[in-house]
Amino acid sequence: MPRYEYRCRSCGDTFEVTRSMSESSIDTPCPQGHDDTVKLLTTLGLAGKSAPAPQPQGGGGCCGGGCCS
Repeated sequence: MPRYEYRCRSCGDTFEVTRSMSESSIDTPCPQGHDDTVKLLTTLGLAGKSAPAPQPQGGGGCCGGGCCS
């Protein structure tokens, strides 16, 4: 089930709610009870654990060894 991130405009709290996609547009109060919340736009790559950055590959030369003899 997807998780949606919200921010409360009254207190500034950011929180997550797990609910089905069909319920994603339902108004969601913050944990402090304020009703003025907004759903934040998140991307899949930022929502979970990040993947390690690719390591540079050796090969030398000006473009990885392909143009030098």
